[in-house]
Amino acid sequence: MNNNFKNIWQYAKKYIWLIVIGLVLLFLIQYLYTYITIFIQYAFNILGKPSNNINLPSFILIFFEGFSEPLQKILAVAGALVLVQIIRFSMRFLNNVLNSRIKESINFDVRTKLYNHIGDLNYSYNNQADVGDLIQRATSDVDTLSMFVGTQLQSFLNVFLTMFIACYQMGRINMLLMLVSLIVTPIIGISSIIWFKYVNKAYTDIENTESTLTTTIQENVNGARVVRAFANERYELDKMDKINRSFRDKNKKLGKKEAFYWGFSDSIVTLQYAVTVILGVYLSRKGIVGSADIIACLLMLGMIIYPMRNLGRIVSSFGKTSVAVKRINEILDTPSEYEVNGNLTPEINGDIEFKDVSFHFDDTTHNLLNNVNFKINSGETIAIVGKTGSGKSTICNLITRFLETTSGDIFIGDTNIKDIEKHYLRKNIKMVMQDPFLFSKSVYDNITIATDKSDNNAAKEAARTAHIDLDIDNFIDGYGTLVGEKGTTLSGGQKQRIAIARMLVEKSPIIIFDDSLSALDTKTDYLIRKELKKKKLSKTMIIITHRTTTAKEADGIMVLNNGSIEAFDTHEHLIKQPGFYSELWEIQGKLETEFNTSLKEASIND
Repeated sequence: MNNNFKNIWQYAKKYIWLIVIGLVLLFLIQYLYTYITIFIQYAFNILGKPSNNINLPSFILIFFEGFSEPLQKILAVAGALVLVQIIRFSMRFLNNVLNSRIKESINFDVRTKLYNHIGDLNYSYNNQADVGDLIQRATSDVDTLSMFVGTQLQSFLNVFLTMFIACYQMGRINMLLMLVSLIVTPIIGISSIIWFKYVNKAYTDIENTESTLTTTIQENVNGARVVRAFANERYELDKMDKINRSFRDKNKKLGKKEAFYWGFSDSIVTLQYAVTVILGVYLSRKGIVGSADIIACLLMLGMIIYPMRNLGRIVSSFGKTSVAVKRINEILDTPSEYEVNGNLTPEINGDIEFKDVSFHFDDTTHNLLNNVNFKINSGETIAIVGKTGSGKSTICNLITRFLETTSGDIFIGDTNIKDIEKHYLRKNIKMVMQDPFLFSKSVYDNITIATDKSDNNAAKEAARTAHIDLDIDNFIDGYGTLVGEKGTTLSGGQKQRIAIARMLVEKSPIIIFDDSLSALDTKTDYLIRKELKKKKLSKTMIIITHRTTTAKEADGIMVLNNGSIEAFDTHEHLIKQPGFYSELWEIQGKLETEFNTSLKEASIND
């Protein structure tokens, strides 16, 4: 439990002064409430229920005694009650404002911290992350934490604060009644600890199930077209129904346990009232206390019993918050990829060299790349071909340091990329993926996502180079057209060309096409590459492709096979050598006619 408090406190300590001020206000609110019971005790005393234990301040007693008629005294007491309640209301209002500020501030801080940290996590983490689970941790788990710190933490401290005040005032009336009123507190305290241990485990299970539920919903929304395309709605509905039932049943089970716990607590509270009333009547008959004292003690008993009873609710919230904080910390404790970073910002001219580079993921010993060596000179266009899983994309991810080499070194110019600051490196290397991600923004915003949005000419020039300008002009709102989440309103080729335009807005010495021309027809593919060379928008171009018609135009072709370089030569030499590339060319050779036709058409258009 200490670790749970410590984990929660790390997020609350920033607002320690607001919490302290809130506790001071809470102390005053509860302390003034005890005077309400004493006022009522005094009123009953006026009505003939004698008491010798009226513990009001002397100046208030002098004020009340200044009225000769009982009715006047009662009205004076009523006025005092209204005044005290107005003061308590003002303090409660201020306290609620402080609590709200704490809650929303923690919400903002933790959510921002999570968002920034997730953005800094490495490529492998983001590849394996469960998106639905991350969304839940950054939303409902953060809300659970902020709600507890903003309200329940103070309520937890309020339990003991209120008990202390009530016991103090009750002890001044009669010490025996006060001691008897505390009989059930150990029972409620022990039952709360047992309850906490149960709910901590139960909420962990419920949170995991809810995470699976969120992921299922998220997957179905994103994959709605695939589900419909395969007429697989029944299967997905059944899967959702199974998970939803599991989530419902676990909550129902917890609800039953809660019902028993609250019933048990209510029984203990009722028993405590009964014991206090019986003792009060006995003491009254003995002449030790007056009936007004009994009434005051019963009112104050609520200040002892109900906060203790509420302890179970707070413990439930504490258990849920402990689980939420653990899930949040699991993300924040994951090391940022920038913990391993360089600090150099050398001029990047486009030279790339791999020296004995090998790579495998942390969860396996099987190498995706084995002692790879090659050099690309500035200004060259290199195509990389190979079977699926041969390591083509891995090479590109190593160049951008999305992945780190297991062994060996990569040099940009004369500088080892491990010594280059990652942000700077990626600013100078642009990569377009096969399935590019577009944001739910306008076409223009997507093209200028990382640049000066006011430079219309640069955005339009990049669109022309990517041969997407005519398509954009035909959109209803032109560059202002919303593309939908992940670009769902666009075709695959349109998405790829917008992603290419986005890359071209920032002129970088190295550009990489990770099979990102696959959705384009041969002619458009050729025209884009020709435009890039003509405008010299980069010094070095790397193209991952399965098209020999695309690869043959490169200055060199790297053939990968099972993580090793099978060959690295020009198209003319490779088609004469036995191996993967010559076999691929033989299969795709008939496309050469189509390619030449496209080339002639492009020349005529020029």
